[in-house]
Amino acid sequence: MKTAIAVLAAALLSATAFAQGTINFNNRNLAGPGGTIYHAAVTGIPAEFAQLYLITGGAGSEAFTPIPGITTFRPAPLSAFLNPIVLAVPGVAAGTTGVRVQMRVWAFAGTWETATVRGESSIITLGPLGGIPENGPPLVPPNLDGLPAIVIFPEPSTLTLALLGAAVLLFRRR
Repeated sequence: MKTAIAVLAAALLSATAFAQGTINFNNRNLAGPGGTIYHAAVTGIPAEFAQLYLITGGAGSEAFTPIPGITTFRPAPLSAFLNPIVLAVPGVAAGTTGVRVQMRVWAFAGTWETATVRGESSIITLGPLGGIPENGPPLVPPNLDGLPAIVIFPEPSTLTLALLGAAVLLFRRR
């Protein structure tokens, strides 16, 4: 009996996973207006990690929810580009259009929320999400077309502390 319940639970979980929409999380070879191909590079201080955030709610009351799946950047000299992965968007069905996301990048360990060196893209709206819809053939996950380049810098407070420390050292030497 326990085995039958375990098999049923696994089947239900896998069925709900198939119904989720998917996104190609990549910042290279994106399609711009008129079909031109471009790269949305990340510049400034080298970033190490990136994550997509699902945006829900209207203007002024937006909620940013991290989509599970953190990716890393390629080793130098291509460190400005993500290692591409396909992400499942929890709670959003395959084929859903108008999904809004934001890419957030950061350096060093931790999460975007705790990092002192971080950056974020503008909000982009995606076409139909990929995956296996309830009715119909499988859909290809959309690329992040419209993703702009991101420049990241340390938080202003970090720069202020560094300058203050340098000033104290110079003052002390005199």
